[in-house]
Amino acid sequence: MFDKNIIPIAEKLLLPFAKKLASKGINADSITMIGFVFGLFAALSISCDYFILGFIFILINRVLDGLDGIVARQTQTSDRGAFLDISLDFVFYAMIPMSFAINDQVTNSLAAIVLIVSFVGTGSSFLAFSLFAERRNLKSKVFPKKGIYYLESFMEGGETIFFFLLMCLIPSFFPIIAYIFSLLCTTTWLIRLWIGFKVLKK
Repeated sequence: MFDKNIIPIAEKLLLPFAKKLASKGINADSITMIGFVFGLFAALSISCDYFILGFIFILINRVLDGLDGIVARQTQTSDRGAFLDISLDFVFYAMIPMSFAINDQVTNSLAAIVLIVSFVGTGSSFLAFSLFAERRNLKSKVFPKKGIYYLESFMEGGETIFFFLLMCLIPSFFPIIAYIFSLLCTTTWLIRLWIGFKVLKK
């Protein structure tokens, strides 16, 4: 919901760093993979009760996730890079609730499972729509720089990271936060289904 406002600001802040990295020959795929490693560190930290460390690693992961695309546009964008980026992002999104479940299996497991299932709904509807949008040569006016069609909706990347960081700050409230997050994700999934049925029937 807020990504269209957040992304331009982030790009403006990260552009000088992206230009410097590109000038040194550092490619976007390397940044994507390093960012994913920090995502793994975040999940491991949360699993082991180091929630603030997890908070920091999540932030680093997201900064690098924003940086890789800008570096790619400074050099050369590729379908391979976009594929790698979105594939690792979806795994990262699932790892965070999983890490809370590992941390406290009795209290957090059910909420984590429900949240991950809601992610499957948002993720599958997002990717399925982008596939058919590509077939119909549809272009996103909101996210024209993205490697695939980004369907604007209620819950997007910015909101996801907000909830992840909130979980790290108050981990004892993880189940409540996860159920609220799941409800919002389910709403997003239903909205995307409605948009898909409306657009693709033409």
